Amino acid sequence: MYKDDCIFCKIIKGEIPSYTIYEDDAFKVILDAGPVSKGHALILPKDHYDDLYELPEDKAAEAFKLAKKLMGVITEKLRCDGFNICQNNGEAADQTVKHFHMHLVPRYNGGQKFFAYTPLKLTPEEQNSIKEKITT
Repeated sequence: MYKDDCIFCKIIKGEIPSYTIYEDDAFKVILDAGPVSKGHALILPKDHYDDLYELPEDKAAEAFKLAKKLMGVITEKLRCDGFNICQNNGEAADQTVKHFHMHLVPRYNGGQKFFAYTPLKLTPEEQNSIKEKITT
């Protein structure tokens, strides 16, 4: 299942060239065209899902298993010092392509920061209110 106007679907179909580092029946993994660090890769399911909300649970589990496997390979081969695995959902979360994908970002001592934020200062009452709203 592809989406005609999706750049990742076009990459998966081979209409746009990419640096593929892994491929099986369900996923294609490519090097990011605008990497944060050397070896920054994207896990793309071959079927189109806009985001994690749409991705079936079994595919999500497969994506994380693949992330763990490739994290090990990338760490061994590129000798990185750490790793970020990131997945964005929605414009507010900086998702720029509406096709589920996971970022595998090797981290190197002294390299640029991937996440930079100022922590919120919430009161215990605010924390408790949030906890009560989302506790299942």
